Parts: sequence; structure tokens; C-alpha cells
Amino acid sequence: MILDGRSPEAIAEAARVLRAGGLVAFPTETVYGLGADASSDTAVAGIFEAKGRPSDHPLIVHVAAGTKGTESLSRFAQPLPPFAQKLVQAFWPGPLTLIVTRQPGVGAAAAGGQDTIGLRCPSHPVAQALLEACAEQGVPGLAGPSANRFGRVSPTTAQHVHDEFGDELLVIDGGPCDVGIESTIVDCSRGAPVLLRPGLITRAQIEAACGEKLADREVLETPDPRASGTLEAHYAPNAKVRLMDAKSIQTGLDVLGANAAHIAVWSRAAVRSRSQRVLLRRMPDDAAASAQLLFAVLREFDAQGVKLIWVETPPDTHEWEGVKDRLQRASAA
Repeated sequence: MILDGRSPEAIAEAARVLRAGGLVAFPTETVYGLGADASSDTAVAGIFEAKGRPSDHPLIVHVAAGTKGTESLSRFAQPLPPFAQKLVQAFWPGPLTLIVTRQPGVGAAAAGGQDTIGLRCPSHPVAQALLEACAEQGVPGLAGPSANRFGRVSPTTAQHVHDEFGDELLVIDGGPCDVGIESTIVDCSRGAPVLLRPGLITRAQIEAACGEKLADREVLETPDPRASGTLEAHYAPNAKVRLMDAKSIQTGLDVLGANAAHIAVWSRAAVRSRSQRVLLRRMPDDAAASAQLLFAVLREFDAQGVKLIWVETPPDTHEWEGVKDRLQRASAA
């Protein structure tokens, strides 16, 4: 069922469920997460089962802000290097995940069995209220991958989560997500910052905040730690996604003409179709606005029963890197 995240009673009920080892979907500024007590490997196993997610594919642990968050950080992570501390100071609470060296004996299931673990402090007020309530009940953090079946389109509203899991899951409604794509992930476990997944926070912002250049992952002697949302194929709707330039989209629509059907188009350029059975939707010119709409648009097209989704390839700039990353993974499915 869906409960109003503005209600203290709903937050208290969700915290009780989580303390008892259950699952609760909760809003963040990025996407809705499927939460479980990150310190309980048994509870975390419920996430992998519900999502159909491989147990070696790690989850991100969400912690509260302030003193409770500092305590949770120490619970899950070994002391952070100075550049990672600067990133925490600059972007927490916010859409940034840090991969850090894990404290032995805690969060093994959430970490997918690795010696590293992903940590994030979300800025959404409902998420913070829930994390604080959980901390008061002895739950130091919530493992929280996106609240959808593994590999599918991430949810950005409570209704999206309900569409995935039905009435069997408690969902805390915090309204539509402001960011709309998952957090930027920076690996801080190898002595230098390494960008593993782009998001709203850009390369330039990361480098400015930590005072170091992002390291080239291709020249490091050690391999990347496994991290959420970094598989080649991910975020996929039922329809086949194809990235195209605006000219190719218009050419395709012209060739198909009035016979075109079961196709949806999301483009910044204005394109035309002679068929009433083609869905045309404009992509915002602003990267952040496009990110906020991305997953909702893909879900909307699926609901309309289209078979093909043609998306105009985003610009090759750092601001669009997160959107482009999600679309490339969606098209690889």
C-alpha cells in the first residue's frame, strides 16, 4: 500500500517494518529506493529476491544527515581519504554516492561480498525523516537500490513502484523525484577519485570540490569495484530503445509515412509524422529537465504499448552525460 510520507505515523510504521527485517520503498531526490536494514544480511537478501537481482551486484547504503549520519558512516566505512571527505562536505545530502573501503563484519550482503561499499546521504526530506526514524530504532542505514524489477526502468513516483510490486510492498509517497536519474558514483577506494557512473553532479563539479582530477580508470592497476547501475544493459523499458540523430529520426518517419505504427519519439528537434499512430514528445533542451522526465517518459511509452522508442541522442557534453549513460544502457537491453 501507499502511505503519505508527510505523515509522522507513516514514517513510524515504515521504520517499524524495516526494524523487523521487512522491505519499504521510499523516495529520494533521484529515484525511489527499495529499502532494507543494511546491517542485516537477511533483510538485504529480501531486496535481491524481490527485484530478481544477482546477489553479487552491490547495493547503495543510504544514511541520515548530521550526527546520526556521521555515526552510520563510521559504522559502514573505514576512515575516508581527504578527497572523499571533501566530497561529503560539498555534496551530502545530495545525489552523490561514494564507494569506500568497508568496515569488516558489516554490510557484506549490501556490498555484494566486496571489501568496498557504496554510501549516500539523500537530500529528500521524506528519506531523511525515515533514515532518522530508523537510526533511532537501531537501523544505521538502508540498502536502497531502485524500487523496480532488476534491469527495468527506475521509478520516479510512488505509483511507478506500485505498478512494479503491487499491494505486497509498503510504499512511502514523497511525490515525483526532482532529479529523476540515479546518483553520480565516485570510487574513493583506490587512492584517487574515479567516476564510475555519471549523474546530475558533473565531472567539473567533482574535481572542483575535491581538489583533484578524476583518475583515468583505464590506467589504474586495480579493476573497478562492482557498483550499482554499471551493467552494460540496464534501465530498459519493454519497447526497444534506439538512439538516433534528429535527421535520422525524421528520415525514418518519412520513409514509413502514414503506415508508421507502434513507434514513440522523444526528441529535442521538432519532427513530423504523417501517421496518427506515432507518439511524438519533445525532450527539453535542458539536461536537468530531461533527466527529471527520462524514466517517466519511458514508462509512459510502455503504457501506450509502443514497440519502438526512438530517442534523439543527447549532446556530448558533461551536463548531458548522466542522461546519455542511462539511454545507452536502456538501448543495449
